[in-house]
Amino acid sequence: MDIGARLRMVRARFGLSQRELAKRAGVTNGTISLIEQNRVSPSVSSLKKVLEGLPMTLSDFFTFDAEPEHKVFYNADELPNLGNEKVQLFLVGASHERRDLQILREFYEPGADTGPDMLIHEGQEGGVIISGSIELTVNGVSRILNPGDAYYFDSQQPHRFRNVAAEPCEIVSASSPSTF
Repeated sequence: MDIGARLRMVRARFGLSQRELAKRAGVTNGTISLIEQNRVSPSVSSLKKVLEGLPMTLSDFFTFDAEPEHKVFYNADELPNLGNEKVQLFLVGASHERRDLQILREFYEPGADTGPDMLIHEGQEGGVIISGSIELTVNGVSRILNPGDAYYFDSQQPHRFRNVAAEPCEIVSASSPSTF
C-alpha cells in the first residue's frame, strides 16, 4: 500500500493542510511532507502519532473508505498490512464497521521494532509467539519471548516490541478495544 498517497487522501478528506495536521500531531510540517512523498517510511509509532492528529487509529487509516461487510472468513491476501516492510501487522476482520476486538498476525524482521517511542493506547492486549523471538518491554521491564511464550498487559503501560534475534518473528495477537 502507498502510505504517502493514503495519508494525503485521508488528510484531504478531513480538510486539513499538511501544516494543520503537523500542528495537531505535534510533528514538523516536513515530516508530513516526506511521508506523503514516500521519501520516508514511518515506523508504526511514528505513523500512529501522525494519525492522532486526525484522530484516527491505524486500523481505520488502512481501512478508510472500505465498504463494511459482514464476512466471517478471510484469505491471507485479504488482510491489510498496518505496518511496513520490517514490521508487518496484518489485520483480521478489517471489513467490519464496528470492531470490539482487534486480531493481528504480526511479522518482525531481524532488527525491526515498533519505533523509538513507546506505544501507549487504551485497552488490553495479549499474544502468543509462533516462531522466532521478540523482546517485549512493558513499563520499563524487558523480556525475550520465544515460540509458545505469551504476554498479556494493560496497553496504557508504555510498551515496545523489538526483534533482537537473527531470524524473523511471528506473533498472533489480540487487543480490546480496537484502538491500534
